[in-house]
Amino acid sequence: MAKKKEVTVEEKLRALYDLQLIDSRIDEIKNMSGELPLEVEDLEDEIAGLNTRLSNFAEDVANLNTDINNKKILIEESKALMKKYEEQQKNVRNNREFDSLSKEIEFQELEIQLAEKRITEYLAKIEQKNAVIDATKEKTKKQEEHLKHKKSELDAILKETEKEQKTLKEKSEEFQKQIDEHLLAAYQRIRTKVKNGLAVVSIERGASGGSFFTIPPQVQVEIATRKKITIDEYSGRILVDSTLAQEEKDKIDSLFA
Repeated sequence: MAKKKEVTVEEKLRALYDLQLIDSRIDEIKNMSGELPLEVEDLEDEIAGLNTRLSNFAEDVANLNTDINNKKILIEESKALMKKYEEQQKNVRNNREFDSLSKEIEFQELEIQLAEKRITEYLAKIEQKNAVIDATKEKTKKQEEHLKHKKSELDAILKETEKEQKTLKEKSEEFQKQIDEHLLAAYQRIRTKVKNGLAVVSIERGASGGSFFTIPPQVQVEIATRKKITIDEYSGRILVDSTLAQEEKDKIDSLFA
């Protein structure tokens, strides 16, 4: 069985820096869309809420119209009863029967008055709800146009970078496979903790990238030998020498030229 080739520290450092360059580019592309994805999501949620509100108001108006129709039916029934009682009054045999029918007629008149009052109230409520419906429809239309514009912006960005993102993702996965699990986990952990997701940085003018603290000359020499993984004691980032960094940057740039 062939013995697996041992990966040198330098090869690990190069793979780590390559991965950092790729992941940084992915970060840049994501930042291009800025807050657009969240804005689109918020607008979609708001429009869904407005449509639910419209649906509820439409149901309220429908129920009020049903109530109005029921009151109109009650009025017609009361009028029919009044006519019936008035006809019966013509054939009563005594005052007691006449007075009894008169009370029934008065009761039906009150029923009609109450029904008409309720209809007036229901119509006022419908008018109020229709005013809110119109305002909500106008707001919904405005937000839908706003959403369309935001989606168009986001789609344009995604379309423009879709091919590059796919290639970058493939390369990121490729470089991850070249790094042992422990080191990869450390890289990913550092990325989540540091500014701009920079877990691997080169030495620039005697200091680590992203830091103003000077690295002692002896440590700089050790880093340049590429014999061990060095962590910046101030920023917590993995350090590589500037020559290695430039070589890997040129390599990555040539892949996407």
